[in-house]
Amino acid sequence: MEGVVSVNPNHVCKLHTTRSWDFLNLTLKDVGSPQESDVIIGLLDTGIWPEHPSFNDTGLGPPPSKWKGACTGQNFTCNNKIIGARYYNSDNSSDISDIQSPRDSIGHGTHTASTSGGVEVAGASYFGLAEGIARGGVPKSRIAVYKVCWAFGCSYADILKAFDDAIADGVDIISVSLGSPWPSDYFDDPIAIGSFHAMKNGILTSNSAGNSGPNPVTVSNFAPWSLTVAASSIDRKFVARMELGDGQILAGTVINAFDLNGTSYPLIWGGDGANYTIGSSPDIARYCLNGAMSTDKVAGKIVFCEAGLDGSGVLAANGVGTIMSDALIVNPDYSFSWPLPATLISPEDGKTVLDYIRSTESPTATIFFSNAWKDVMAPKVVSFSSRGPSAISPDILKPDITAPGVDILAGWSPLAPSTVYQDDTRSTLYNIISGTSMSCPHASGAAAFVKAAHPNWSPAAIKSALMTTAHVLDPSKHEDLEFSYGSGQINPLAARDPGLVFDASETDYINFLCKQGYNTSTLRLVTGDNSTCNNIKPGRGWDLNYPSFSLYVKDGEKISAIFTRTVTNVGAANSSYTVTFDMPPLISVTVEPPVLVFSYVGESNTFTVNVTGPVISQWPITSGSIKWMDGTHVVRTPLVVYNYLPGAPYNLDSEQAYTMTRESLGLTHSNVYHKTGMGQSRAHPQFL
Repeated sequence: MEGVVSVNPNHVCKLHTTRSWDFLNLTLKDVGSPQESDVIIGLLDTGIWPEHPSFNDTGLGPPPSKWKGACTGQNFTCNNKIIGARYYNSDNSSDISDIQSPRDSIGHGTHTASTSGGVEVAGASYFGLAEGIARGGVPKSRIAVYKVCWAFGCSYADILKAFDDAIADGVDIISVSLGSPWPSDYFDDPIAIGSFHAMKNGILTSNSAGNSGPNPVTVSNFAPWSLTVAASSIDRKFVARMELGDGQILAGTVINAFDLNGTSYPLIWGGDGANYTIGSSPDIARYCLNGAMSTDKVAGKIVFCEAGLDGSGVLAANGVGTIMSDALIVNPDYSFSWPLPATLISPEDGKTVLDYIRSTESPTATIFFSNAWKDVMAPKVVSFSSRGPSAISPDILKPDITAPGVDILAGWSPLAPSTVYQDDTRSTLYNIISGTSMSCPHASGAAAFVKAAHPNWSPAAIKSALMTTAHVLDPSKHEDLEFSYGSGQINPLAARDPGLVFDASETDYINFLCKQGYNTSTLRLVTGDNSTCNNIKPGRGWDLNYPSFSLYVKDGEKISAIFTRTVTNVGAANSSYTVTFDMPPLISVTVEPPVLVFSYVGESNTFTVNVTGPVISQWPITSGSIKWMDGTHVVRTPLVVYNYLPGAPYNLDSEQAYTMTRESLGLTHSNVYHKTGMGQSRAHPQFL
């Protein structure tokens, strides 16, 4: 039919599931300007709980005049904070927990919305843990909700329609904490297509990088016109101590909101509680699977389990609590919460507990309420955060940036389970969860903060400001270097005054796609207009005006590339920037010109970066940086040189090819799922 740009089969995406803003040095005294109430953050997610205290509209006037949206659905009311809400269900699919309105029954959307733009709420906590002021990055911003995700996932068709509506409604920033489990060409990716159209209309899209790390080539949402956000830790982690009857105290990384008041209970190994009546055995019951243990043997006891499951097996057998140790979860760098007193200890400590049980006539133990400990390693990219390089465009460094995504306290739907156990009926208005879903709204909030200060800046300028001012992360903590953290951790205050920005327009991205090998037909599947690739030959993407540099080199080839970039002055009218660079041995970098002189705000200057080096083979990820400095500003861009990873799925055009390549690397879905500890959280799609 005339007007149809493309037709694609409908697929399902997965949700990528606060001290954090203070950790980013964006304190309460830095926010609250009148301009912030003009910024509208649109969230494509699971909806929102409108009565939540994080969305109280006290003190907020009517929505900005640019707002054209609507509030739809039964049993749902907007206010001057949540100014718009829509929901989509093209598949007409639902679960018993789903509500056919923008109302959130999963919790994920309420969490991301309150993280990016929630108002200040004193005394917030998760059952007494992490008590304090909960707030978003821009508390006075407005929120527009587009419910595209349900218990089964998030439909491509719904995502595209939501992007259309958000653009037409007048949002300023779009936050999307979801993604496809495999890479697709841009013309097959609804988030890439939707965010391209948002960019055309002056709207930056912030995307989660995915939760398939720490394996390489797993980053999703890698379109160069959107901001791809990895997840990193904050300086707080939750630890639950346990004490054995002989006085030994062990600690595990877990969110335990149950208080046994120091009372000791009989301790049993799961294997000793096997329910033989139903055919269980010690080899099965040791993992505390649901139904595998006998109530007669387990009731009233703390159970030592050799797997980190959801606690349902111990609950079903009337156990008091659980001490877990999983050989595949050695040093967890993020926490889960369970529906009963619990801690998750190391495999080595697990052997200590088992030895104590077997050598003691009447073993006992107790589990203590979690404590918040200072994490001196923060910020550090968390293990589950997806890594680069990009499977489709290796010339673009992804992820772009990292933001807090570990153990984040934020709003929650009171209808959603409060722990990893799907049938946990306890209700809470705040929850502590982890994921790139949590880091994405931090970046969205930071982008809204910059947008409030510079309402006329383009999406590329806002993105550039966030990237070039980012805090540099410690490379010694990250073997994947920039493929884990991009330019570094967001620094919202500095991003408001970056000095120079790398701007880009629709035309720049069209040229990039043409050089990627798109023809006029495939290009129009992304742009939806009459764009052409006439007279543009396929080539490398080195001249896209991107605020980072990525150079992949095939085995046996020399390191050689020339990058062209243009920077625009957004600082002082009369300024001069001098270049410096920090590169590892064997890589030579020259920048021409070495000094950029500006006489007015808005003036642009172009420079080239020539990167050379020897023939390389099996070259590890090597990186450095280029900095432009004027005495006040430091405009930093990372530069990464690397070989193709063996078997890495570059330029794939099908799910099957991607799956085959991943399997050839031994990176099957099942072992990634378990290695990251995500197998324990099927009830919470934000962790998937």
